[in-house]
Amino acid sequence: MFTQPIKLINQTLNKKFNKPFNQIFTLFTHLSTHLSTEKAPKQSVYQIGNPILRQIAQPIADTSDREIQQLIDAMLVTLKESRGVGLAAPQIGKSLQLLIVASHPNQRYPHAPQMEPTAMINPQIISHSEETEKGWEGCLSVPMIRGLVPRYREIEVAYTDRYGDRQVAKLTDFVARIFQHEYDHLEGKVFLDRVESSLDLVSEDEYHKLLQVSKVS
Repeated sequence: MFTQPIKLINQTLNKKFNKPFNQIFTLFTHLSTHLSTEKAPKQSVYQIGNPILRQIAQPIADTSDREIQQLIDAMLVTLKESRGVGLAAPQIGKSLQLLIVASHPNQRYPHAPQMEPTAMINPQIISHSEETEKGWEGCLSVPMIRGLVPRYREIEVAYTDRYGDRQVAKLTDFVARIFQHEYDHLEGKVFLDRVESSLDLVSEDEYHKLLQVSKVS
């Protein structure tokens, strides 16, 4: 029974602001939750063995949904406090097609490029290079283990941002690796599934020793 009033509001806002009502509503929802972002609690990260990490994540129908916006904020807080470079919704118990890419230099990845954390809803890989390369990866859901994982060096991706706008981007090297790693979580995979040999696995301690050796050389 609310169809006509909503349609009228939409038409009015379209004329006045030249922007669909649903996009304005999404922006309003984000602004109303943004003030509480710092208070969003850090979420527990699910560990390998939990069945949710092996499920196919479901698409998100409404990006403006308040629960989705709050989920993004909670993921951003969890990622920041965990000092990670990426996180997918299934890792905190939500089997939804949502991931965050947040490359930045840190102790584990000292040469990572700096970027603004970016939430990607219903992401897709449109195309990828033929070239692949191995690189070290770890995972908040697979603690204390690192692996050399082959990934496409360059990918083109599409996703919806938290404001409801569709985006297309080309990602390369480490940022492309983060995306592919997190995208795997949406398909019920972890990086261990991509490792070509058990010889490409090392403990966290041995990984840091390798980093120290590479600094010296």
